[in-house]
Amino acid sequence: MTIDARLKELGIELPTPVAPVANYVPFVVSGNLVSISGQIPVRDGKIAYTGKVGADVSFEDACAAARQCALNLIAQMKAAAGGDLDRVVRVVKLGAFVNCIDGYGDQPKVVNAASDLMVDVFGDKGRHSRSAVGTNALPLNVPVEIDALIEIA
Repeated sequence: MTIDARLKELGIELPTPVAPVANYVPFVVSGNLVSISGQIPVRDGKIAYTGKVGADVSFEDACAAARQCALNLIAQMKAAAGGDLDRVVRVVKLGAFVNCIDGYGDQPKVVNAASDLMVDVFGDKGRHSRSAVGTNALPLNVPVEIDALIEIA
């Protein structure tokens, strides 16, 4: 099954890749590796979630924000692979940041929403190493930002 067919089976329509909000590029291809800049929870051109997890953002909304970040990562993967997600050999690593209150410890559970989506879409090729870090602030006051390193053929 192709990745596009898998997305259709899962009822997922990828968003348009999000344009950078500052002086950087959305991804860099170096050999077979693609480094994808941090993606925030943008949906339909607007920030879908804002605030600090544990204060004004619920665990459920934080997970939804992480999933939206992952959808945006997959959209960037598709662009980096020339429109062919079947070129993705491996999701190597996700680096995730959760804007949260002091003492919050569920960052790994929040980021599982993104990790789960990678495995749902790419199968074993979606299994990756990961960081899930709590921070006191993120750009545009979003609750989650996730970057990725992938291998393409």
